[in-house]
Amino acid sequence: MTMALDASISGIIITDHTQPDNPIIYCNKAFENITGYSRKEIIGHNCRFLQAQDRNQKERAILAKCITEGEECRVEIRNYKKNGDLFWNELYMSPVKNEDGEVTHFIGVQNDVTARKNAEQDLRQQKLVMEKRIRERTSELRESEAFLSSIIETVREGLLVLDPDFNVLSANYHFLRTFKVSKEETVGRQLYDLGNHQWDIPKLRELLVKILPTNNPVVDFEVEHDFPHIGKKLMLLNAYRVEFEGQFKDQILLAIEDITEKREVETRKDDFLSIASHELRTPLTTIKGYVQLLERAMPENASDKFLSTFGKVSVYVERLNSLISELLDVSRIQSGNMELHMAKFDFDAMITEAVEGMRTTVPGHQIILSGQTGAKVVADESHIAQVVSNLLSNAIKYAPDSEKIEVNIANVSDYVKVSVKDFGLGMSPEDRKKVFERFYRGVEIQKKFPGMGIGLYICDQIIKNHNGTLWVESKIGKGSIFSFTLPKAGKEMNG
Repeated sequence: MTMALDASISGIIITDHTQPDNPIIYCNKAFENITGYSRKEIIGHNCRFLQAQDRNQKERAILAKCITEGEECRVEIRNYKKNGDLFWNELYMSPVKNEDGEVTHFIGVQNDVTARKNAEQDLRQQKLVMEKRIRERTSELRESEAFLSSIIETVREGLLVLDPDFNVLSANYHFLRTFKVSKEETVGRQLYDLGNHQWDIPKLRELLVKILPTNNPVVDFEVEHDFPHIGKKLMLLNAYRVEFEGQFKDQILLAIEDITEKREVETRKDDFLSIASHELRTPLTTIKGYVQLLERAMPENASDKFLSTFGKVSVYVERLNSLISELLDVSRIQSGNMELHMAKFDFDAMITEAVEGMRTTVPGHQIILSGQTGAKVVADESHIAQVVSNLLSNAIKYAPDSEKIEVNIANVSDYVKVSVKDFGLGMSPEDRKKVFERFYRGVEIQKKFPGMGIGLYICDQIIKNHNGTLWVESKIGKGSIFSFTLPKAGKEMNG
């Protein structure tokens, strides 16, 4: 059955209507190709993630009504690929019912009809502007060429324009100045012959060849080389096909950025982070030892003020210890030295233990655990427990006016899924995009809550290292839902 579905040229998904939020439990290869997302990034999500921030489409209400009423429907809806590109999705959705007539699943058959939509729009547009374009064509060509030339010459990045055979048609001033070459040494020559053949890289050749027929750009391709005249540098290449009207056709714009100094700064910053966190650990361990010694030698007649002050010292020492532990985790992640001790364990028991531990720590909050998987997972149990504890701690921290937190666990295909829902501040679309970046903290969060913005970064890296996916859904003032998936034992996949 799965082989037949994977052979289909239409994208096919199956959602589980019996679980909260109707998650996707199956997708075929065509759906991955249409959306640009891999299977592990799809399983467990609600279909609405494909609409990104474009949530005001009337088709969404039609879909919601059909899901609620258990009916089939057909809509054409705007969706967005992983890289952000818009595509029009022709969606046929049909319910699957059990013997009692209850809807248990939905099957969605999807086709990318962007080309047809674009063609319809182009025809309408051409009908309106054809006569005007004929009159203005010559003037526009002259203005466009002059405008493009001015951009190429003024941009502070090396730019080359190549023909389909990768011969250099033009080179801007910044390229000539960066590589200390003349136009005579550059223009008219093939890219791979420039300098000491530093751009003659098989992988780069392959990527550039793919640009012309498919329009797939080369994005952030790194070239490290000992360049003539300027020494060893790290360059970042981005290349795009450029289409001109008239005599210019199918050219390639190649942008070359020197990131040597930027990478060195990042490396020094990472080195400092590693050294500082290690150096702080030693004196902190000594301080903790002295605090424990003082605790054992506490006089029986100690005053309430003394006991209160001593208690605060212990709390802040432990808080500093946790902070340094997080910094060490970041350092290990950046250096690629995060050790994973993989073993099979009972997933439900681990989640229950993590939730119980948090309930003991914060008795004033109601943490509601629902669902079960009955699954075994092969992972580093302590790291996964760290992720769960971090998500629960954040749910408590960023929802100061709410005492309820909902945790749900479920099976979604050959993955387990965990969702932690709070009823707190929520976050803006801009914050959602960056919330898993290292040291990122939203403006409003910075004003109201202390922290360094590394906890979610660590969680994201841990889940990625286990071939899972971590994501967030949130609205300002409506709280947040952090969810992650992990492959079940026997279903581990390469990243």
